[in-house]
Amino acid sequence: MSSASLNISVVEKRMLKQAEAASYTGLAVKHFKAACPVQPIELRPGTVLYDKRDLDVWIDGMKTGAEMASQDAILGRL
Repeated sequence: MSSASLNISVVEKRMLKQAEAASYTGLAVKHFKAACPVQPIELRPGTVLYDKRDLDVWIDGMKTGAEMASQDAILGRL
């Protein structure tokens, strides 16, 4: 009996449509549109996409802000 191997390569998308970007951040589209400060890029006329790296920077910044707020709250209680 012979064996076969399967070679699959997956290329992860960097640029996301609005619905994909909302899903990537875990937000509904209406909440994403209201909350996200990331500016989309128009790669060609009529094609507006969000850069996943910019979304990551925004999310990481929110995490840093939350960490600082919780540290300030702890220090305030001391």
